[in-house]
Amino acid sequence: MVFSSIQFLFYFMPIVMVGYFLTPDSHKNKTLFASSLIFYFFGEPIYIGLLLFSIMIDYFHSRIIDHHFGSKKATTALMSSIILNVGLLSIFKYSDFIIQNTNKWFSTEIPLLDIPLPIGISFFTFQTMSYTIDVYRGHAKAQTSFLGLGTYVSLFPQLIAGPIVRYRTISKDLIQRQHNFDKGFYGITRFIIGLSKKVILANSFAVLANEQLAASQPDVLLYWLSGAAYMLQIYYDFSGYSDMAIGLGSIFGFRFPENFNYPYSAGSITEFWRRWHMTLGQWFRDYVYIPLGGNQKSPLRTLFNLFIVWALTGLWHGASWNYVLWGTGFAVILGLEKKYLLNLLAKFPKGLGHIYVVMVMLLSFVLFRFEDLSVVSRVYQGMFGLSNLTLMSQESLYLLKSYKVVLVLGIIGSTPMVANITCLFTNQMKGAKWIGIVEVASLFFLFLLSTSYLVDGSFNPFLYFRF
Repeated sequence: MVFSSIQFLFYFMPIVMVGYFLTPDSHKNKTLFASSLIFYFFGEPIYIGLLLFSIMIDYFHSRIIDHHFGSKKATTALMSSIILNVGLLSIFKYSDFIIQNTNKWFSTEIPLLDIPLPIGISFFTFQTMSYTIDVYRGHAKAQTSFLGLGTYVSLFPQLIAGPIVRYRTISKDLIQRQHNFDKGFYGITRFIIGLSKKVILANSFAVLANEQLAASQPDVLLYWLSGAAYMLQIYYDFSGYSDMAIGLGSIFGFRFPENFNYPYSAGSITEFWRRWHMTLGQWFRDYVYIPLGGNQKSPLRTLFNLFIVWALTGLWHGASWNYVLWGTGFAVILGLEKKYLLNLLAKFPKGLGHIYVVMVMLLSFVLFRFEDLSVVSRVYQGMFGLSNLTLMSQESLYLLKSYKVVLVLGIIGSTPMVANITCLFTNQMKGAKWIGIVEVASLFFLFLLSTSYLVDGSFNPFLYFRF
């Protein structure tokens, strides 16, 4: 089940909200935990036991770490927890990748396991690992209630696609949280904005991005249109989902961390990755990069640390070599920026930095999109006119004309422009009674429009399900 579905919007969510707010405060976690398990069961009925087992691993290990804090037993328990978590993730996500490469390199014939990938396993595994590590570091106290930890890990607003919420961020809210009109209205507003981004924009860009795959004779313009559409699709797809998650969290009294901050407005790739999927970047920084030594050692060691972090970041996104190349490619770019490019970019107008970021990300998302490297090569050749293709055709010009409004809206919406204008306007009109009416009417219109898109269309993919 996804947030952008009729089943969620008109069946699951209303029932959960009524049940939740009718439940006494002392039992609200029970309602959330049960609702979250039902939510996950709808998407992955065979893996509900895996989710509970993952919670159980870190519940018992964190209790041992807390009881023997600072001792060798605590270290042993931490290592055991990490091995079990990484082991489960490896079995379900990377086993066939390992077998395929073993067969290729050593001419063996080990049969593939063909294990279906559990939805959200990368997200909830990272959450449980960060919890146990934080208990070991003394940054959080171990949760004595299995229900409390279970609610944190399985919380359905962020269960299957983040943001990656750390335990210490919401530990107080798990015990006692406030519910009021402001939090509820903010949550509904944020959810509807995220839903609109996903259904109206991301789904439209997905159709355009797939035109290249369906074309019998693609041209250069079509390759670039497809690349730009995919770049906008993945942004609105994931940032929209994050908005919905943050909104739902606010409705239930939680404050989830931001996950996107207009990354396409960045002036360098270094800045881009501080703005894109922020909770994942912070996770790798705090639990991998800094423990490796960060940038506190020699320049060569810093580059090595970057390489390890970005190789793992690539693998986190998928069990395929294109993701490894995608990740390590950014390690090289970030290393070059640290050494040379950031100083060079500072000497040029900011607009040039934005163009550089957009071009690098557009080309990188081609590698991210296709697991087959021969397809990646063909797309790059097509984009740069190396395949004897025509520059443009009636088909690509028609698509450009048909999608020009959506493309312009998508480009503007990926910058802070709309948010800044809205904020300026509301501040100037502060106190005017009609502002609230316009805001509610606008949200109602967006919700109706999004619902109409869902009812009329059957194409509603979500890219981050595969991660």
